[in-house]
Amino acid sequence: MSNMKQQVQEAVSFIEHELGYRPEIGLILGSGLGILADLIEEATSIPYHAIPHFPVSTVEGHAGELVAGHINGKDVVMMKGRFHLYEGYSATHVTFPVRVLKALGVNQLIVTNAAGGVNVEFEVGDLMLITDHINHMGTNPLIGSNDKEVGPRFPDMSEAYSKRLIQLAHEVASSKSFAFREGVYLGNIGPSYETPAEIRFARVIGADAVGMSTVPEVIAARHAGVEVLGISCITNKAAGILEQPLSHEEVMEAAEQVKKTFLQLVLGIIEEM
Repeated sequence: MSNMKQQVQEAVSFIEHELGYRPEIGLILGSGLGILADLIEEATSIPYHAIPHFPVSTVEGHAGELVAGHINGKDVVMMKGRFHLYEGYSATHVTFPVRVLKALGVNQLIVTNAAGGVNVEFEVGDLMLITDHINHMGTNPLIGSNDKEVGPRFPDMSEAYSKRLIQLAHEVASSKSFAFREGVYLGNIGPSYETPAEIRFARVIGADAVGMSTVPEVIAARHAGVEVLGISCITNKAAGILEQPLSHEEVMEAAEQVKKTFLQLVLGIIEEM
């Protein structure tokens, strides 16, 4: 047994002992979007530092706990806060929780993030369904030996984000008289925000939004056969579009403004999954 597989099993055993059931839907909540965890019924919260081998989140707006319970009759588990390469973690550590979620029984995953709008038509507060991504992080969580029991050596990424779940999300949004944007998410390593020249480059290669997360998690999830829905909250216009500096405080403020719509839509999606 590989060291990673053993660590995953130890984390899963600990979480299963705390929960007493196997969740079916997983969520990874980005900066300022952890409010969704407050709506879980019969919630059980487990701090990351209590889970064997789990990394610890160091970023403002990422609470750093696993929250499990029930939403609209569905057993769910949420990561209230995620891990990033810029914190000094390897791609393997960043995606360790995804491996744990899969081993817990999760086969559908909703990933959310705060992102800068590269597409000039996007406005602050828009929610964008991720249709595809560009890995511009310089690494990949699958580098190294491959465990065939987890996934194939060369996983297909032609549908990294489930077309079925994207259609479902549009149907939920339409029923609530709201419309999603759609677009391609570009993942950079960070932690510095992009320069105006880098944003022009991102636009040329087809990106609509840019951020510092999500891509490694989605690669690991798809490698393991987990169906993924991605949602970006456009919290600022990317560098060079407006003549103003960027800040994490701005990101948190924008996430706060959109949280009501975000909650309604994600709750509706979970109910239909």
